[in-house]
Amino acid sequence: MAENTRRSSTRNAKSKTKEKSARQLSFDWAALTSSPKNTLVAGMVLLVISVLLEVAFLSYLFTGAADQSEVGALGTAPLRDVGAATRNVLGVFGAFVSQVFVYRWFGLAALLVPVVPFLAGWRMVFGADLVNLSRTTKEVIFFTLWVSIFLGYIVLISGSSASLSFLPGGFGFYVNELLSNLIGYGSIVIILVFLFCFAVYFYNLNPVERWQQSQDKRLARQQDQDYVDDPEDSTEESPSSHTQETTPTVSVLDQTYDDPVETEEVIDSEEPETEVDVEPVLEAKLELELDEAPPVAIPQEEDPDPDELSEEILRNFGQYDPTLDLPSFQYPSLDILNDVDDSAQQKVSHDELESNKERIVDTLASYGINISKIKATIGPTVTLYEIIPEAGVRISKIQNLEKDIALSLAALGIRIIAPMPGRGTIGIEVPNKNRETVFIRSVLNSDRFQKSNYDLPVVLGKTVSNEIYVADLARMPHLLMAGATGQGKSVGLNVILASLIYKKHPAQLKFVLVDPKKVELTLFNKLERHYLAKLPNSDEAIITDTKKVIHTLNSLCIEMDNRYDLLKEATARNLKEYNAKFVQRKLNPENGHHFLPYIVLVIDELADLMMTAGKEVETPIARLAQLARAVGIHLVLATQRPSVKVITGLIKANFPARLSFRVTSSIDSRTILDSGGAEQLVGQGDMLLAINSEIVRLQCPYIDTREIEDVCEFIGSQRGYGEAYALPEYEGEDGDGSRGDVNTEDFDQLLPDAARLVITHQQGSTSLIQRKMKLGYNRAGRIMDQLEILGVVGPFTGSKARDVMFHDLESLEQHLNSVGV
Repeated sequence: MAENTRRSSTRNAKSKTKEKSARQLSFDWAALTSSPKNTLVAGMVLLVISVLLEVAFLSYLFTGAADQSEVGALGTAPLRDVGAATRNVLGVFGAFVSQVFVYRWFGLAALLVPVVPFLAGWRMVFGADLVNLSRTTKEVIFFTLWVSIFLGYIVLISGSSASLSFLPGGFGFYVNELLSNLIGYGSIVIILVFLFCFAVYFYNLNPVERWQQSQDKRLARQQDQDYVDDPEDSTEESPSSHTQETTPTVSVLDQTYDDPVETEEVIDSEEPETEVDVEPVLEAKLELELDEAPPVAIPQEEDPDPDELSEEILRNFGQYDPTLDLPSFQYPSLDILNDVDDSAQQKVSHDELESNKERIVDTLASYGINISKIKATIGPTVTLYEIIPEAGVRISKIQNLEKDIALSLAALGIRIIAPMPGRGTIGIEVPNKNRETVFIRSVLNSDRFQKSNYDLPVVLGKTVSNEIYVADLARMPHLLMAGATGQGKSVGLNVILASLIYKKHPAQLKFVLVDPKKVELTLFNKLERHYLAKLPNSDEAIITDTKKVIHTLNSLCIEMDNRYDLLKEATARNLKEYNAKFVQRKLNPENGHHFLPYIVLVIDELADLMMTAGKEVETPIARLAQLARAVGIHLVLATQRPSVKVITGLIKANFPARLSFRVTSSIDSRTILDSGGAEQLVGQGDMLLAINSEIVRLQCPYIDTREIEDVCEFIGSQRGYGEAYALPEYEGEDGDGSRGDVNTEDFDQLLPDAARLVITHQQGSTSLIQRKMKLGYNRAGRIMDQLEILGVVGPFTGSKARDVMFHDLESLEQHLNSVGV
């Protein structure tokens, strides 16, 4: 038996060696195309080739006729002799390439061909476009063909096809020869029609519409001129034609005030002239009042409708693409991750299933509970046995037998689900003897993750039924994680970060990473210029100092308020609607609008922050949890100890999605999940997810440190932004988060002993210090005030004891040393 085992291991080692050598011999095209260095070299090669081609083509225009015989001698005459006789600036290479592109193919239009590789090389080297590469490529293709055909027509009708055949090239000459045989000299009509069609569709030309617009403008100018001319004509006509009539009218009006009788006589004698004079004056005044409207309408035509303007910009430039900020960015390949053969893992045997079934049935039968049906579903960590008891059996009776079933199966972590939601059965989860490891590569490579259309997809693991569970962090909208030391909490955070990195572009997602332990998230430092966000003028992107954590959390609150202002101006309800409007170019960047990336705040150890900062951390976290969802800011908080002092009611109420690895007690399980069960998990990534009033058991995928390093190294080696995403500037209040400025020389000598006493008893009362240290009330009160200044206890709250801000002596000693006490 031992000999067979050694032979099998030897064969496996040889096969692995062969596979490794085969992988070494194979060419890694993905690494070649994704490396920034390879991109730079390839771009420089394209630039050089394009310049050489252009020089060769230009030289051919003067030396092509003389070099034709030399090119034809290639293959028969020695290369040295051919090169010596070639007159092209680039020698045999230039003569041969020019012979192909200019003489055989496109003629003079071949001078346009090197433009495309030149622009492509420029983009690869400098990371930006001189002009739009895609649009220019289409133009070069069309005009290369069209110019060749057009020159072919010119040469054909000139009758000098022999001496000028290099102008159209072989392509243009033969196309025109074909058209000439079909419709003779009328082929020029087809050639021009092709140019017209291209211009209409490619440049969005509409001559008829423009002619109509010009006619409308001409008509409007004519109407304005008529309006200006009409009043002047009437004014000039009135004095010249009615001078004699107007004078008596004025004298009549003057005499009206002097002698009423004379006035009546004059009016009677000149009544016809009076009617003629008055009516034109009234009509002129009426026309002047009515014609005042057109000048007001002119500015309205100059102020275009915003919707029409955005549609015109959209037609001309297309939708805004935020990923063009880093056009050469390459997502990390799955080949970076460990490739593990799942078939090599030991599975649950049929004998183990049957044995567990019999023990469950026998144990329940010994307590008078008969089973009508039982079935098993094998998962990576546990096997779910669903039972249907006979009629009349109370569910609570089966629940009370949890420890008895665990004893009969000789297994830890038995969990009874009574009843199973939506199934009408009772579930008994039994850990497998041979656990299956779920590797990160297998879940990221699944169709469920690759084809997910979630805004922030995170893969959390496999369910009991071996289905890959993918959730949307944007809908959660925040995640609270808990778990004892060594149960997989840090690995779970790495899996969440890796899932988002593999799915979202740096322009669409930013991380704010807080790591009080200073060692867990440092691997992500290399992502600073791609995915990380930090305070301006901050040295490190991974936040470890408590004071900087407070400032960062308050800065995120400012960012949240700023985003709400932008959403208000854009009349959008959430980040998704806002970005959709910006992509459709309906928001003007000159008004402060810009594309808003998602921001994910990750805190690795919340308990440490709550002990050292307390309310200064709780308040901004609670505010972000309440309001930040709509503006695309989401929180992932993790803690080792899910006590009520760490996960306060204010924080917990805004985290409907909670995830728990194995914890030490049922009290911690109820704190994080509002139900027991987390204390019965088997560890090593076994976890419970409470979401949408449902608890799901999952096996977290495994990603090791080397894989994280390789992914971060791959992204960090690429061209990134000039610096990390800058959060708004935050200036704390005087003394905010800073205890180092406190003068400790005036503090009581017994202050350290009093602080240790308060932490040991977890009671912040003056009477405790007075009683235990045998001090007077006044001195004990001064010590308590000094403890408040140092942040060891909270503020005075009346008759109640003060809040104690530290929960262990080790954290207290570190804090006292930092402030010099």
